[in-house]
Amino acid sequence: MILKRLVASFPVLIAAQGCGYSEDEWQAQLAKYGQLDQQYKGEQSDHAKTRAEFEKTQKRVSDLTDQLKRMGVDMDQLNKALEQTGTEKDRLAANVSDLNKALSEYKARAEQLERIKQRFELLRDRLKKLTNLGLKVEVRRNRMVIRLPGDVLFASGKDDLKGEGEKVLQAVADVIRGDEQLKKRFFQVAGHTDNKPLKGGQFGDNWGLSVMRARRVLLYLVAPTDAKNGGGGLDTNNLHAAGYGETDPVADNANDPGRQSNRRVELVIMPDVEEMLDLKTLI
Repeated sequence: MILKRLVASFPVLIAAQGCGYSEDEWQAQLAKYGQLDQQYKGEQSDHAKTRAEFEKTQKRVSDLTDQLKRMGVDMDQLNKALEQTGTEKDRLAANVSDLNKALSEYKARAEQLERIKQRFELLRDRLKKLTNLGLKVEVRRNRMVIRLPGDVLFASGKDDLKGEGEKVLQAVADVIRGDEQLKKRFFQVAGHTDNKPLKGGQFGDNWGLSVMRARRVLLYLVAPTDAKNGGGGLDTNNLHAAGYGETDPVADNANDPGRQSNRRVELVIMPDVEEMLDLKTLI
């Protein structure tokens, strides 16, 4: 727009010389042209700075997305709105008037991704003691998960805790109970099996076995610490159990190592209200 005004001013200035303008009028026209020229140069400079900031913020969003993916976060599931990638915003940024809007949107997304990254890192740090014990702590379906090996907890086809399994659960409970933030969190105790069908027995099928194993782990975790067989001493209001049978494998059931990985109980840290709002409001 400024450029058009500048171009349009040239004939006026030229014509002014040949139409009997006074010196004062001529100088006024020159001053007007100078102002337009300075305004144009200023807008070009501002646009270049905004463009540079936009590209820097755009890269920050890309870097944060990559970091979250490496942590195990499913970005598509995290928020479908993230599928509105840079394509649309790049189109907006092609227009000077919309560049600031696109920059603002990218800044907002970067801030939200940063908060989510910090949240996962904080939880991971709080659970570091468990990883030091050899337990696997990971992000699955955008929730922090503590994986407890089923073969350590239970004998094949059984739901009675082994002595080794009780020690593992005691260590997990000690970490949770000793952390002011973790002990306030809600956990799902999730039982999982491999795909080998049960042959008779009291559980009937893998669904039944996974539910009863989850129940057994939950009961130990909420039992008083001074119970006869020990207990985790966790708040009964903060845990619930669920069984998934063979429906949610983490490895290939076609081989023994894969089936062993799938026989597990998970402690899933449930997101609180603030976190759920964060997940829903990503740009």
